[in-house]
Amino acid sequence: MSNSLTIKNSQQVDSQLVKDAHFIREMVFVNEQGVPLELEYDGTDNEATHFVGYVDQTPVVTARVTITTQGAHIQRVATLKQFRRHGYARELLLALMDTVSTQFTEEIFYLDAQLTAIPFYETLGFQTVGTVFMDAGIQHKKMIKTN
Repeated sequence: MSNSLTIKNSQQVDSQLVKDAHFIREMVFVNEQGVPLELEYDGTDNEATHFVGYVDQTPVVTARVTITTQGAHIQRVATLKQFRRHGYARELLLALMDTVSTQFTEEIFYLDAQLTAIPFYETLGFQTVGTVFMDAGIQHKKMIKTN
């Protein structure tokens, strides 16, 4: 078994890749964190580019990005529990930002980070802005990164 990550992306909401992204999101956000299914599926998946990282064809990490008037909005970053602490989320987000910068020439990336994830995002160059707010019953803070 190799531990290398293969990263793929798709905008096709009915693709296997997006189904894999949904599987990861349900395992992490719904099953682990108790986010209601109707909040997890907010109706904007069809507007996003979905990224999934695979280890030996197993989907292990995901994120989605939507281009808005404010920049590239990164959401739904999740890694299956047994695959955490291997650098997969870092690798996926670096690839996502590189892809978006190349395809859309976006200079600003932003996301709403759970408070426990802020130190991770800071290592990628994100900075917190504003105050703590609740989303799906979990404390978050907005973060921004400028290329």
